[in-house]
Amino acid sequence: MKIHEFDAIDRKLMNILQSDFPLVHEPFQAIGDQCGISESSVLSRIRELKRKNVVRQIGAIFDTRRLGYSSTLVAMRFADDHLDVGAQILNAHPGISHNYARDGDFNLWFTLALPPGKEIEHEVDKLIRLSGAETARILPTIRFFKIGVNFDMVNNVSNAKNYFVPDAQYTNGIGNGDTTKNVPTVDPDLTESDVAFVREFQEDLPLESRPFDEMADQLRLTVDQLFTKAAEMITRRLMRRYAAVLHHRRAGFSANAMAVWNVPEDRSAEVGMTMAKHPAVTHCYERPRYEDWRFSHFTMIHAVTRGECEDIASKISDETDIEDYQLLYSHREYKKTRVRYFVDDNIDVERAAVATIG
Repeated sequence: MKIHEFDAIDRKLMNILQSDFPLVHEPFQAIGDQCGISESSVLSRIRELKRKNVVRQIGAIFDTRRLGYSSTLVAMRFADDHLDVGAQILNAHPGISHNYARDGDFNLWFTLALPPGKEIEHEVDKLIRLSGAETARILPTIRFFKIGVNFDMVNNVSNAKNYFVPDAQYTNGIGNGDTTKNVPTVDPDLTESDVAFVREFQEDLPLESRPFDEMADQLRLTVDQLFTKAAEMITRRLMRRYAAVLHHRRAGFSANAMAVWNVPEDRSAEVGMTMAKHPAVTHCYERPRYEDWRFSHFTMIHAVTRGECEDIASKISDETDIEDYQLLYSHREYKKTRVRYFVDDNIDVERAAVATIG
């Protein structure tokens, strides 16, 4: 879809859903008041946007590491004639939330999150074997600068200006050449009630007048207590925000580039900070290098056209004096969902591999 296919109310509605979703008893009435339409019209419009897969889900976004999960980006290389099969096998893994075919020597990129007790290196070795990948590179976060997708549907630009980490002090404990030990910064005070809250609050929000009532009942809380708990989870950095996720292509942002940069080690923090400040950059991380992978910094750039992505990368290059970079465009989305935490979601990937290949 193109951005011009949405009317002004839909575009304003999507902006609110992404960045300012109201945690109140009747959120769709509150959104309607902001848009100048009725609650029933808000619900009807969101149902249609979900039917078209423009709005994927409305729910809580949690911090994987703070919940005790380990996570990493993984780059794999497949023979061209086996890429689709390999990707479908990987999709069966519940810890893989994003899975894209991209340009470049490594042609499949996915994110993997694992609960406590599971080792990333062991799991990736198993996935290489089952999927038939030729090789893989494990690329966990060394330093985190920014995460926060936000598409300004009114002005037709990516506007990821929030959720910025100004001191860029997050590191995952990697040093001494170990690129697989992604140490989570776990909240030491995580309780059973926290886990129960995460299980409930991560689910897609029902499209009804009072959608939080049933969640509160399940947790044996009042709705106001539920909102107090949500505020507490944000304060403790367990929860980032409550918001909708848009399908960027169907929302009109059809160009999606992972820009990778060869940044001198002594400039890592300075350059990462500069990159993260750009509103078109939705994610910014430092990740490990390999002998066959010289790039250290990763920035996700979303725009309406590839030309816009290239212009944005060129501006970042000018601002940072980093000239060695590549734009790896995604040309197929195999999977994009949110990680579901603390649920019994163990799919037999080995069985899925047999079924897919057989």
